[in-house]
Amino acid sequence: MQKSKIMEYGLYGDRSHAYLDDTQKGIFLTIKQFQEMVRYKARFVGEDSMDEYPKVEVITPEGKIYDWEDQELIKEMENKSKRKISTKEYTPSHVPIGPIAVEHILLATDASLEKLQELWGKDEVDSRRFRPNLVISLKDKKPFIEEEWIGRRIKIGTQVEMKFVEHCKRCMIIAVNPDNAERDASLHKTVIKERNNNFGVYASVIKIGDIHVDDEVRLLD
Repeated sequence: MQKSKIMEYGLYGDRSHAYLDDTQKGIFLTIKQFQEMVRYKARFVGEDSMDEYPKVEVITPEGKIYDWEDQELIKEMENKSKRKISTKEYTPSHVPIGPIAVEHILLATDASLEKLQELWGKDEVDSRRFRPNLVISLKDKKPFIEEEWIGRRIKIGTQVEMKFVEHCKRCMIIAVNPDNAERDASLHKTVIKERNNNFGVYASVIKIGDIHVDDEVRLLD
């Protein structure tokens, strides 16, 4: 059964390891500076621990697997991005909100993704473009209903509770195709035109605990 933990800062391991762009005084390296970064995949290898994170591996677009701090990997990304890169790691008990997110958890619904695909009228809208921590599958498929939940709480499974707090304003990153790193600004323009540049909602964590794929999600009074 696929599962994870919701911590005080959000999903276990989210934003735990970062690459820094040292050509810009150590700001976080993102797709904005290095578009092909979207094609690199990271994963934990080993059991979750509250003392330290499991080993982190990165899979390159060519399928090579490296430790996330391997100097061969760093050199490859430096050559591709034409930037000097360093690393930064946090602990399981303390992860800051940044570099991009402004709250603990970002959520979207399947109905909203499907409706946005209809509004865009082009390729399938891959949820990875929006980087949600959780995607909720609705019984009543009402698009963008999550925006009406701002100020309300939800319970996931038997333990976790969180409160919807604000819209997520989108940036150019959603225009980058996660499969080939090609950019198509028309998706972002659609979100700006049709949704006032909002897609997904942020939530703050109220009660921590374990969550599982297919857990029931209930909207609380």
